[in-house]
Amino acid sequence: MSFQIGIVGLPNVGKSTLFKALTRKSVTIENYPFATIEPNVGVVEVPDERLNKLTEICASAKTIPTTIEFVDIAGLVKNAHQGEGLGNQFLANIREVDAIAQVVRAFSDPKIIHVASEVNPLSDAEVVNVELAMADFTTVEKRLAALKPKLKTLPDKILLGQVECLEKLQLHLNQGKPIRELSLNETEQIFVKSLSLLTAKPLLYVINADEGVIDAAINIKPSITISAKLEAELADLPPAEAEKLSQELGLTETGLNKLIQASYRLLDLITFFTAGPQESRAWTIKRGTKAPQAAGVIHTDFEQGFIRAEVIAYTDFVATGGETGAKTAGKFRLEGKDYVIQDGDVCHFRFST
Repeated sequence: MSFQIGIVGLPNVGKSTLFKALTRKSVTIENYPFATIEPNVGVVEVPDERLNKLTEICASAKTIPTTIEFVDIAGLVKNAHQGEGLGNQFLANIREVDAIAQVVRAFSDPKIIHVASEVNPLSDAEVVNVELAMADFTTVEKRLAALKPKLKTLPDKILLGQVECLEKLQLHLNQGKPIRELSLNETEQIFVKSLSLLTAKPLLYVINADEGVIDAAINIKPSITISAKLEAELADLPPAEAEKLSQELGLTETGLNKLIQASYRLLDLITFFTAGPQESRAWTIKRGTKAPQAAGVIHTDFEQGFIRAEVIAYTDFVATGGETGAKTAGKFRLEGKDYVIQDGDVCHFRFST
């Protein structure tokens, strides 16, 4: 299961530079607004040293990491919802993503044009957040216009609840507030999820700072600080040279790792593994996922015909030298359909067809 992160921000904040660093794909990066028009999409392997260790222990022929997908869209500007710049038409490209990463400019390069003529991270963040809210407002407004006439001709309890929920959303969005901050009951949450509203999605701020700045100390949360320019330069180097330069600069982890780890925390994701002589593979699931549903990530037949899960904790797998050692040490467990998969579990699923 691959999760998607949508990258948004004002023009010239470093979105496409960050995207290049993350995906090592060649994209248009120019010093003028709206260099990105069509969305750039890239699938990135998620680095995990545990997977390499499993491959080593099992002498696996293949190593298959889990992936995360990034979608970079055109920059927004103030009043995009009123047609300024390229408008917010491209927001449709990230309606289905799992979370949003908003790139905020904190670097001071005077050669890079800022659409507001000054570097003000908090103001930039507010502009983008209002545009996202206004895009959602339009979605809610259209749905209300479609449902209200039906309510008049065919009174229905479910339909009435949806109209009342939409009016609640409309009032909140009209104040420029995100839906993620609105208290909703379980029924409303299910309905709102079907609307694919942008401000209902988890949001992470990516503060694009000058090289050497570890923490930009900007009061917006949750956030991480990176230098997209430096990350892009490292991405252009051969791996050995990139690692050497990182060590010289004192970088303990790449921007990619920081963003992936922050995205995992934001979405409450964990990783489980399958391992053997043919392949060792990582799989991503939501925390709290039970064994049958985790098996279904591998193949729907596994979930439908689930019998049991054979589970070894990663630390036990490594400490005992693999499955045989784990069985000898009593660390091999048989789990049923109510078992909740834990981060690092090495699993083998038994199923019937």
